[in-house]
Amino acid sequence: MGQHREPATGSLTSLISGAVLGAAGLAWWLFSEAERRQRSRHQRAMLHAPRMQDGSEALEAISHPENNSQHLEHRVEQLNAAIADVRRQLEDLGART
Repeated sequence: MGQHREPATGSLTSLISGAVLGAAGLAWWLFSEAERRQRSRHQRAMLHAPRMQDGSEALEAISHPENNSQHLEHRVEQLNAAIADVRRQLEDLGART
């Protein structure tokens, strides 16, 4: 008779263990969602990152930062020239029709 438990104690224990398990499940889910989002962001960043063949461009940028701006200016000039060339070709096509 001395070992008789009250039903309220068992219910309280079940309630606490359920809350602990629920909190652990929620924490695991939040952690996995954060990892998934981080992987997704990393993959998107890799899609938009400039393509480097052997990594030498990155090493040059680190070792010669003063050449970076010159290289960038040169690339911008090349792109502007290419855009002007395409614009001229489109104007020629429009004039022919």
